[in-house]
Order: sequence, then C-alpha cells, then structure tokens
Amino acid sequence: MILKEQVAVVHQESSGYPQALLAALGTDAPTEFWAAGPLEVLDQPTTGFFCSSQCPGSLVLKTFDAITRMRDEGQVLIGGFHSVMEWECLGILLRGRQPVIWVPARSIVGMHLKPELIPAFAGRLLILSPFPPKEKRITSALAEARNRFVGALADRIFVPHAAPNSRTLALCNEIRVSGKQILSLTDLAIHLPTERTLSSDGPYPQTPTQ
Repeated sequence: MILKEQVAVVHQESSGYPQALLAALGTDAPTEFWAAGPLEVLDQPTTGFFCSSQCPGSLVLKTFDAITRMRDEGQVLIGGFHSVMEWECLGILLRGRQPVIWVPARSIVGMHLKPELIPAFAGRLLILSPFPPKEKRITSALAEARNRFVGALADRIFVPHAAPNSRTLALCNEIRVSGKQILSLTDLAIHLPTERTLSSDGPYPQTPTQ
C-alpha cells in the first residue's frame, strides 16, 4: 500500500511543478498532483505510451520488441498501463534499469501495489496522479483526464495502435495539434522511434496506424 506519508503533493506554485503541464493544458492544468517515488525522474525526457485496448495480433509482438529496445536504450516511458497489453509492456520496462512513470486513473493515496511493482517502487518507479484521495475507483472519465495529463507531460508520444473512432485516436489528434511528435508502428516493419531510426529510414509515420 502507498501510505499517505509516502506521497508528495506538487502544487502549481511550487518549483517542482512541470511547466509542460501549463504549456500544454493552460488553465485546464491541475492545480496540484500527487507523486510517490523519485520526482527527479520528471527532469528527464519522457515518451508517452498509449495503445487502444483491442490491438491487432500482428502488432503485439512488434510492440513488445519496440518496448524492449526502448527499455534497453534507457528511455523513460510514461503511461497509464491499463489494458492487458499495456500492463505487459510495463512488466517489460520494469525488467530494465531505467526509470518508469506510471499514472493510474485514480488516486494513489492508500493504493495497493501489485507484488511485481514493489521492487521498482523502491528506487526507479515514479507513480503520479492528478486525482485527489477521494477518487479511489477507476472510471472512464478519470482515464480520459489521466491520458491528457500523460500527453501533456510527455516530450513525445509512442502509439503502436489507435483504433478508428477511438478515444486514443481522438487524443492523438488533439496532441498533434500542439506540434508534439507522435510515433507509431506499422505492420510492415518494427521501427524503434529514435532519432537514429528517423534519420536512417526516413520520416516515421506521424499518424497512428488504425
């Protein structure tokens, strides 16, 4: 369980409040958020991770491969890791040594951690939430607000699959308007979204595969 004394409240007026939230969300930026774990991870470049829950089988292994390679390169990923496949990706990330940022769609005060998260929580897993302690249950509205929070914090976004007419696709289109880079897989190749891949293989698709 994450105890109250393990959670820091980061207020908008504090020096530790990420300016990226204000830049992306403006007046909709949360006045405060809750954090448990190494807050200094927020000083590193981050890649947001989103994926529609019904991901085609042809993309699953490619996504796992890309996540593994990103982990081995030390990239810091941030996401809600809610769907089954996203949770599997979190497990892959936790087997590395790099920091990981998890943002559940509920309050983190008093939240029970699954056993596989506890070792990383001791040093490199940062858990964030823009929701107050009263929000103890995940809802679709909280999940949507959480995804906007993740999209605002991340420096770029990795989306292996966004289903047509999905909330994931709508969020990606919203993020694209801000000029933030969105990276995706294709069925034909596993391109790891790094500057090396972009320069050697040409432009990476800017619209998520549907």
